[in-house]
Amino acid sequence: MQSHDVDYQIVGDDMQMVIVELDRFETVIAEAGSMNYMEDGITFEAKMGDGSEPEKGFLNKLASAGQRVLTGESILLTHFKNLSPEKRHVAFASPYPGKIIPVDLSKINNVIYCQKDAFLCAAYGTKISIEFTKRFGAGLFGGEGFILQKISGDGKAFIHACGNVIKKNLKNETIKVDTGCIVAFTSGIEYDIELVRNLKSMFFGGEGMFLATLSGTGTVLLQSLPFSRLANRVLRYAPSAGGKRKGEGSILGMLGDIIDGD
Repeated sequence: MQSHDVDYQIVGDDMQMVIVELDRFETVIAEAGSMNYMEDGITFEAKMGDGSEPEKGFLNKLASAGQRVLTGESILLTHFKNLSPEKRHVAFASPYPGKIIPVDLSKINNVIYCQKDAFLCAAYGTKISIEFTKRFGAGLFGGEGFILQKISGDGKAFIHACGNVIKKNLKNETIKVDTGCIVAFTSGIEYDIELVRNLKSMFFGGEGMFLATLSGTGTVLLQSLPFSRLANRVLRYAPSAGGKRKGEGSILGMLGDIIDGD
């Protein structure tokens, strides 16, 4: 199915949103809860399936929804359609600080593989499915697990990452990356996991026991701040169950802050 040809604008810096322009009867699909605003004339409906294969029956759509559950996403996707004779706009926002990355699937062999929660929205006709990692080690120890999101089609899709994003173009090369820093990669890239060989570096280096290796020819997108790392940092300084951090307001708490560098 040929995807709808939508126009877009990305606004903001650290808390970005993408504004999608829809002609009459054009549709964009998005993750549930990602919509920021929509103009009058646009209707929306939660559906089981991305609409890329309208001939699929209920059981096939149910299987597709089950795949989304495996990636930690909602069962349904929301379809936004412009019924107005004029151009209308709908905006989608990333759920955490970072960048929204536009991807023209027609220019990258019609497919990209992403971390499980990277998909934000896409032109109608884009297929959202899953891909199992081919190597056992990559699935068992990689930050992405056994399952990746597979986004395919010939239109525009939008994915989001935490922090800043860097694009690496590999030509029969290999790079080693912290497993949580991988956002997406194109076909032609092999994804695997490598054990850190130096025991001292493994336990005291702070980089963990495993690194991801990405090799081949293609494009790799990396994020500067994995959301898991951000969440762990926030939890470290979060108040205790009583509503206050232990030692807060006391001399002991002040001394602890000084020692910790806070």
